[in-house]
Amino acid sequence: MSAWIDVCHIDDLQPDSGVCALVAGRQVAIFYLPRLHAVYAVGNFDPFSEANVLSRGMVGDLGGQPMLASPMYKQHFNLQTGICFEDATVSVPAYPARIENDRVAIQMPE
Repeated sequence: MSAWIDVCHIDDLQPDSGVCALVAGRQVAIFYLPRLHAVYAVGNFDPFSEANVLSRGMVGDLGGQPMLASPMYKQHFNLQTGICFEDATVSVPAYPARIENDRVAIQMPE
């Protein structure tokens, strides 16, 4: 079973923006979308530019799906699944994330 790891207080996140956190030894890009009262977590490594930059990307929605646009070459990744919209054969890890008692927790695989 995967463990939920307490990462930060919700006030530590920037609305509609990303931050990078080291969670269980992995760089994780965390995004807070206040209008949805939701947080999303994906791997910070951009497979197209081969750099740890996804936390610097822009968030929005594409076809009603929450998405992240890479800051490097602008590919779009689904924040729920990690799958690239432009090339479904490419994805980044997507981790379950939640807000509970104003704390952000991420579920990491063992």
